[in-house]
Amino acid sequence: MRMLRAAIAAMALCLIMTSFATAQNTDMAAAIQARYEKLGSFAADFDQTLTHKESGAVEKRQGKLLFKKPLLIRWQTVTPHEETLVVTGKEIWNYIPEEEVAYRYPPSLVQDSRSIIQVITGQAALTKDFDVKAEGREDGLSKLRLFPKEPAPQMVEAVIWVEPDTGYIRRASILDFYGNSNEVRFNRFSPDVSIKASEFSFTPPKGVDVEDRIDSAVPEKELFR
Repeated sequence: MRMLRAAIAAMALCLIMTSFATAQNTDMAAAIQARYEKLGSFAADFDQTLTHKESGAVEKRQGKLLFKKPLLIRWQTVTPHEETLVVTGKEIWNYIPEEEVAYRYPPSLVQDSRSIIQVITGQAALTKDFDVKAEGREDGLSKLRLFPKEPAPQMVEAVIWVEPDTGYIRRASILDFYGNSNEVRFNRFSPDVSIKASEFSFTPPKGVDVEDRIDSAVPEKELFR
């Protein structure tokens, strides 16, 4: 009888601890979302690391990111190759100077919580679309692992590192279905900065080929990679 009572007590304690941990994770995710609801814009310098699991190839990039609500984005990669991505409520432009081509896509391609741009700009619905697991601190940042409730090829798991005092995301890593990872780390992060409207407009330079994919649901390559 004593053993049975002890087993029941242990199970109850386990359930309580699990519920407590789940509540903590949910509270942390909610706090991050609440912080980004108040954030109107930001400018950041980033380092990006792309890792291809099958080949083991690693590509490192550097660039700048401008963000303004509701979802205006200018993503400018400067090394090793120049590339510009501009997102508005009307369209997405992807311009690659060395290829002398600009692609135009519908904005719906980045409006999914499982896209990396939604995650790193704090627009992903953490409390709604993900199961969240807190994993303590790393390099002074709070670490959270995200599991999409409905996994997709572009994301089966993600990790974000958050400033504990401000709630700002300073680093994010996305793992896709094939085991490839896409990590973005902000070296400089300036919240609520004034950004000119012209930063979120794009006109293809003269002589550049334009591939209009505005009616396509799938780009020829994954954006922000």
